[in-house]
Amino acid sequence: MMWWRLIIGLAGSAVAIAIAGRRVWWLYRLISSGQPSTGRIRNIGQRLRTEVREVIGQQRLIRWSVPGWAHAFTFWGFLILGLTIVEAYGALFDKDFHVPIIGRWAIVGFLEDLFAVAVLAGIVTFAILRRRQDPAKLDRSSRFYGSHLGAAWQILGMIFLVIFTLLVYRGAQVNTGVFPWGDSWWTFASRLTALALEPLGHTANEVIETVFILAQILVIMGFLVLLVYSKHLHIALAPINVLTKREPVALGALLPIEADGKPVDFEDPGDVETFGRGKIEDFTWKGMLDFATCTECGRCQSQCPAWNTGKPLSPKLVIMDLRDHLFAKAPYIIGGAERPGAEVDLKALLRDAQAKDAQAGHGVPEAGFPRIVGSGPAQALRPLVGTAEEGGVIDPDVLWSCTTCGACVEQCPVDIEHVDHIVDMRRYQVLVESSFPAEAGVMLRNLESKGNPWGAPPNTRTDWTKGLDFPVPRVGETDDWEYLFWVGCAGAFDDRAKKTTQAVATLLHEAGVSFAILGEGETCTGDPARRMGNEFVYQMLAKQNVETLGEAFGERETKKIVATCAHCFNTLANEYPQLGGSFEVIHHTQLLARLVADGKLTPVRPIEGGVTYHDPCYLGRHNRVFSPPRELIASFTVDGATAEGDGFVEMGRFAERSFCCGAGGARMWMEERIGKRINIERTEEAIGTGAKTIAVACPFCLTMLNDGVTQKRSAGEVGDDVEVVDVASVLLRSLGK
Repeated sequence: MMWWRLIIGLAGSAVAIAIAGRRVWWLYRLISSGQPSTGRIRNIGQRLRTEVREVIGQQRLIRWSVPGWAHAFTFWGFLILGLTIVEAYGALFDKDFHVPIIGRWAIVGFLEDLFAVAVLAGIVTFAILRRRQDPAKLDRSSRFYGSHLGAAWQILGMIFLVIFTLLVYRGAQVNTGVFPWGDSWWTFASRLTALALEPLGHTANEVIETVFILAQILVIMGFLVLLVYSKHLHIALAPINVLTKREPVALGALLPIEADGKPVDFEDPGDVETFGRGKIEDFTWKGMLDFATCTECGRCQSQCPAWNTGKPLSPKLVIMDLRDHLFAKAPYIIGGAERPGAEVDLKALLRDAQAKDAQAGHGVPEAGFPRIVGSGPAQALRPLVGTAEEGGVIDPDVLWSCTTCGACVEQCPVDIEHVDHIVDMRRYQVLVESSFPAEAGVMLRNLESKGNPWGAPPNTRTDWTKGLDFPVPRVGETDDWEYLFWVGCAGAFDDRAKKTTQAVATLLHEAGVSFAILGEGETCTGDPARRMGNEFVYQMLAKQNVETLGEAFGERETKKIVATCAHCFNTLANEYPQLGGSFEVIHHTQLLARLVADGKLTPVRPIEGGVTYHDPCYLGRHNRVFSPPRELIASFTVDGATAEGDGFVEMGRFAERSFCCGAGGARMWMEERIGKRINIERTEEAIGTGAKTIAVACPFCLTMLNDGVTQKRSAGEVGDDVEVVDVASVLLRSLGK
């Protein structure tokens, strides 16, 4: 019997490996055809630590409570159960085979059985969760909406068969006397299986052992083939994707536009053929790796403010659509298929392709329109961004709904860089196609002509200083200053944000912190232009500011900047170094928290009515600044609370999972016409806490939430005692000022 089970086992393995290997080679050629992406393997020590933390430790997943822990135990189980695969193949050659040295240790057998049971518990948990999250019942509320559910059930079935065949052949081995751990009850699951099989007799158990060893091997090989042809490819690609992700995380700074792996200088772009991503071949190899790695888990989708307010954007569906298009277009990229020419009737091809897709029943209208299936000429001719009538892969409404809040990237367990890909597609639309929401054009023109998105006269940048009872020095008027106070456009021109600017200046003055401003020398950091895709305008403004700041600091060793705007803070700290401007940038909440801790500012008046805090995306998720604003709030709400309900209360979604206000990604300057307004969703959550003071730490958030409260007040849903103010303004009030 040994010889034929050896032949079947090895022959089946060889066929499966050949099939899987062919797919792996195809994937390698396709992904490596992408454009260069620099800096993906530097700081290898840090990257390996991240690999251990996120892949081995499952850090990102276990934050998701039950499903995260279920996935973690399934993953760890398969690491341990790798030994059982060695044992199964060894048994093809020798019935008494055991892994050398450790193969008879009781603890090893125990761990194998323990994790076999853990994996079974995991797949039961997954099955329950998928039934509870069934898109057929929950529609868009399900994070699995739009995912390929059939493949998920196939995988769960395959995992079950792996564990089932494993336990049966191990139980039969116990009864035939060839089990490495004998009759030990350390291998409790195998022993229980053996008890069930024992009445069948020795001969039957020998047959069962052989049949189920072969079944185990063939199931594992079948799992391997299914893995490389399905979304579960992430099992193999996720470790690579995590290892090569952006540093420190795929948030903070955007990557510059590159050509041949080098940043493009818009003062002298050279012979650059295109800017951004205008077709699928324009993406980098890391982008293509992202697309292939997507697990379709929907965690990004569940956190996306656009998706949660009825808009067509789902970060998951964007990545899935890009992946499907990449794979379908592969014959034209690496397969030698000739790209169809102008003689092809694209509209007719699209109508036919979309009709077939509709019949297949897996189209997702919320992604813009049903996907076009197949690898025919329609795939080669589709625009990357276009309407349903144009056959575009990504609908314009999808592309421009993104707030770049980073919630998708924060939650992705395999470190896909959704925001980078969306902004790169925007870059092509803006710089090459000149196609973007009309209202955003006004903002861009204001930036070019006035240096601020409001279009306000530059000579009014210092009007906020009027009414202060102390002078605000400008750079050049005195050298006696420690911090350069970066006021920002909102802080200079928006009436509500001006109060924050005045509050911060007053607090710094009260604490004895010396500071100066640039005045008219300051201009927009370029953040809104960059987020909407206009890298040209961004570089124009950013280079001007880097030069101005360089002159302001002169020969100073330390170049300290304090900023009140989360977007300015992020741009100055994380993006200006790309253009040679390296500064020590601190957010005003960080500095104020330090001053309170040092006793230089002492709150004496408690804030009544309760305070809740909204985490700005570009301060929190993008830069991990979560504690300082809360420390400030604690200083004037906890110790001095005068009545129940006067303390601090968190919203349901906060810190890493904070819900966007809707202003990021240049959305501040675009009309929100689809679905529910994002700021209203967040405002309702803030009001729901019962707090009378909604504290923020960014002027954009201040505007959006203030508008939300105003709307709710007009509808009679909230009283006049609810207000939205910056943390600095509340702190100033608590000082009795």
